[in-house]
Amino acid sequence: MKRFVFPGSFDPITLGHQDIIERALPFCDKLVIAVGDNINKKYMFSLDERIEFIKKTFQGESKIITATYQGLTINFCEKIKASGILRGLRNPADFEFEKSIAQINQRLSGIETLFLLTAADLSYISSSIVREIINHKGDFSSLVPSAVKK
Repeated sequence: MKRFVFPGSFDPITLGHQDIIERALPFCDKLVIAVGDNINKKYMFSLDERIEFIKKTFQGESKIITATYQGLTINFCEKIKASGILRGLRNPADFEFEKSIAQINQRLSGIETLFLLTAADLSYISSSIVREIINHKGDFSSLVPSAVKK
């Protein structure tokens, strides 16, 4: 069984995340959307809210599993016997950052990373930009799935 892990904070999930997830589904039997919970990080949305956004966005999609984890992504991957890690790339800076992590993960655990490019019309969207817009009471509705808009 091909089980990929798509790790992230998803604070909040964006249309860019949704794009990557939907396009990755044909490549795997199960896709675990792994919501990281880092006690040293301050989140806008609670862990429960982030999980709920994801579950509502992908309700009815049998290939998707939502889980939470702390610590190293590779440890979580080993625990659930993942085949690989899924990562989305928006720009060259993402590639340089993600390449190093993928190489370390492969060296430490043997797990491979599958990269998908975010669709060009969504590549400018990031969770941090969405949070900034929310903080300043701007209209973020065109950047996130409907589950987040509420």
